[in-house]
Amino acid sequence: MSDACQDFRVERRELERFMLAALARAGADAASAEAVSRALVTASRMGTDSHGLRLLPHYVRALQGGRVRGAPRMRFERRLPATGYLDAGDGFGHLAGYTAMDHAATMADEVGVGAVAVGHSSHFGAAGCYALAAAQRGLIGLAVCNSDPFVLLHRGSRPFHGTNPIAFAAPVAGGSPYLLDMATSSIPWNRVQQYGAIGRELPDQVAADAEGEVTRTPAEVAALLPLGGSDFGFKGAGLGGMVEVLSSTLSGMLHGFRLLPMGGPDMTTPRGVGHFFLALRPDAFATGNPFPECLRQYLDDLRAQPGRDGARVMAPGDREWTCQARRDAEGIPLDSANQVAYAELAESLGVRALQPLD
Repeated sequence: MSDACQDFRVERRELERFMLAALARAGADAASAEAVSRALVTASRMGTDSHGLRLLPHYVRALQGGRVRGAPRMRFERRLPATGYLDAGDGFGHLAGYTAMDHAATMADEVGVGAVAVGHSSHFGAAGCYALAAAQRGLIGLAVCNSDPFVLLHRGSRPFHGTNPIAFAAPVAGGSPYLLDMATSSIPWNRVQQYGAIGRELPDQVAADAEGEVTRTPAEVAALLPLGGSDFGFKGAGLGGMVEVLSSTLSGMLHGFRLLPMGGPDMTTPRGVGHFFLALRPDAFATGNPFPECLRQYLDDLRAQPGRDGARVMAPGDREWTCQARRDAEGIPLDSANQVAYAELAESLGVRALQPLD
């Protein structure tokens, strides 16, 4: 989303302060509050507000309703030298995600590869946060997660898969990581809500109404189309299924079609979301560790390609790092709907209101 016409901006540490205070007041322990705020601020710094600051009111409701445990008893079991299972204890998916990737990275440091399945978790925000955590340790990271049904199968008439995101990150010597973070639907559901909140029309071929017909009106949306739209949605549906296999079946959780809806109305019953995290040590493969130079050459060649109509060709992550630099300098914007939501949180929780930049 463009930052144009946003005149209410906050410094990132002020946003972190508010989130930590709100989550603590709602019942989250220090580790949970830190993980949630870390993930939400990371997403909003990179411009992904649909999975960033906009989600805080929802997480507060989940805490207060009992769906998410604010002080979970997580248990990790290392099953083999490179595999493990994390029972997230029905806590926040953000804490589960960072914890699981940390375990995967530790195994990768030791044996070259680390993979962790996570069960009894909840929504974890932007999948890219956890792939990025691996890249920041010099590792290649992959993160996937299942979610409740909101995406049509190709030529299907009812939602079956969730948006089932895939995130992949790789370290770049002397630069910001390569970062791909995508839903396997044409757009994420949170984007529909974000567009609806600001009265904006959706792009074509991304969402459908209750009859399965394509709609561009957020209020009419009853399902999302898989990546590829009406004609080529078998690609997105196939990727969504791959994510399902990795996230729910490896962890022994319900597959997405059987999950309780993220938005309620039941905000008391834990949902049992599954995740999967993979970390790879680049120098554990080819002799001499050619990875840094080969990746540099690949990215140099990619960015040097000519664009159409004067556009700049970018690698995955380039847009996000550009946005992050701008928002770190100018502040993170809140649209009118989020300004109201944060003011209501401050009042209801007794937290000092979010203070905008001068």
